[in-house]
Amino acid sequence: MRREHPTWKPDVLGDGFRSLTLELGEDDEGPVVATLVSYCPPVPPVPAGGKIDAVLYLHGWSDYFFQADLARFWAAQGAAFYALDLRKYGRSLRPGQSEGYVSDLAEYDADIEAALEAMEADIQARFGAGMRTTLMAHSTGGLVAALWADRFPGRLQALILNSPWLELSGSSMLRFATNGLLEPVARRRPRTRLRIPEFGFYFRSISSAMDGEWDVDPLWRPPFSFPVRAGWLRAVLAGHARVARGLDIRVPVLLLASAASTISPTWNPLMLRTDSVLDVNLMVQRGVLLGPEITVYRFDGALHDTLLSALPVRTRVYEGIQRWSRAFIIPR
Repeated sequence: MRREHPTWKPDVLGDGFRSLTLELGEDDEGPVVATLVSYCPPVPPVPAGGKIDAVLYLHGWSDYFFQADLARFWAAQGAAFYALDLRKYGRSLRPGQSEGYVSDLAEYDADIEAALEAMEADIQARFGAGMRTTLMAHSTGGLVAALWADRFPGRLQALILNSPWLELSGSSMLRFATNGLLEPVARRRPRTRLRIPEFGFYFRSISSAMDGEWDVDPLWRPPFSFPVRAGWLRAVLAGHARVARGLDIRVPVLLLASAASTISPTWNPLMLRTDSVLDVNLMVQRGVLLGPEITVYRFDGALHDTLLSALPVRTRVYEGIQRWSRAFIIPR
């Protein structure tokens, strides 16, 4: 049975953007929602064969959707663009909730299903057409998206992963050790906040209030991350273990990453032109385990979110996505 959706409302991103609250029931912290953001440019996409190409974007950890340029890019390709603030993130975060917390990444299945249902209804209402869906995701959202695509074959036409978090930085041995130490705490007190060093270097590289160029909401994208809780980290490590065993995603996958990482407990100017969050070499090693058709693009000078890099770099990233999408998503 289709759920009833409230009315779309103007979004904080301004002209052309609107958002829809998706009710997801309740948990032990109260009502849970996700928020779907839509970009509606003056010129709509043109149906091809009775279907619209639609892109759904998932953000990363301690993050939310604010990349308006990404929405405009996909609109220029002829695709309907949507983004999802997952439960307890950004537009979906409610007072008293544990920011970003889930105990199992499969909890996001409900968020994604509600978003796809709302997208389908919106595209039918606006264009009288069906949709072909591409899922695009960043960092932890990339892990969520890859696991979802593996569990639900036949739902996507393509998957695009922007610096996905596919393994714990270090090695699988470090993951095994961490999980062993974490398990007793995560089982008894899953919302226990872990004491993990926080440096804020990535925020420094992207925020216009520091060395970056992007206007981000410090409540929705805080400088020092959301609290890392035991149950959440156990869920992420379980996702990493599943990727390490190999997935079987049977659609074209594009993996975007920086050419290099700079991971350090002290600030380094190289963090303004490398990935300061994840080990990109390990990321690519895990990326080829996602399925049989994987394309990897690596970019000199790119940040952890490749699309927040300096203009010459992100221009190359967009050109790469466009080239790939014309082969696998929106042929011209």
